Amino acid sequence: MPDPIRPLTLTQPLAWLAAGWRDFRRRPGLGLLHGLAAALFGALLLTLADQSFWFLAGAFSGFLMVAPILATGLYAMSRALELGQPADLNLLLKTWLNWQNGRIQPWSDAQWALVKFGLVLAAVSTLWVIASAALLLYLAPHPIISMRDFLETVVLARDSFLLESWLTLGGVLAAPIFACTVITVPMLLDRDVTLRTAIATSFQVVSSQPMPMAVWGALLLVLTLLGFVSALIGLVLVMPLLGHASWHAYRDVLDASSWPVRESN
Repeated sequence: MPDPIRPLTLTQPLAWLAAGWRDFRRRPGLGLLHGLAAALFGALLLTLADQSFWFLAGAFSGFLMVAPILATGLYAMSRALELGQPADLNLLLKTWLNWQNGRIQPWSDAQWALVKFGLVLAAVSTLWVIASAALLLYLAPHPIISMRDFLETVVLARDSFLLESWLTLGGVLAAPIFACTVITVPMLLDRDVTLRTAIATSFQVVSSQPMPMAVWGALLLVLTLLGFVSALIGLVLVMPLLGHASWHAYRDVLDASSWPVRESN
């Protein structure tokens, strides 16, 4: 059996962003709806953080961990556009609720797999928020209340190794999560595979193409961060852009023809 993972160049993630932008322009209303939901979720994080920047620092990373599930509707829209099918509100209702013939139908195995996967990601992101908060609270010499406190106490502090410890802890959690999620949800939507197969394939993609996927991960991080620091306004555009682009990343990196197609109707 030929290797289903295609070779990548370092610049291909830029092509995914371009393709994602084209999909967004074709269905901007529903894309902005996803972006608005992400911005409201970000606002909730900011509200919960209030004067506790130590919480926000971890919560932002946690947001990145659960983002693949939040973008499920965007993947479904890009798939429908690719197949020449309607990418409308009915598609989103079917994707999230299996809404058909005017009512919610019994969920498919794929939808239950997405629920299980979402719960796992939520648990891991919660673990990271707690671990990040504990590290910053108990090892920082001064309370971290604001961005300035974070910069002075963590980023710019000399000989404390707090920043190195925080980044190492985050990397230990974030790297395997990224590897196991980068194409998992699009593959579950597109192919009739188990959750275990989708996760294993995603991990294989990252391990076989580490540098291009590292570039993609960096783009996801930077663009999401820009969405947050722009008073969440940018997140309204960043969320649909990255969601659609992630579908094209899946389609570009993986030849999924050896797995049966999941019927969309």
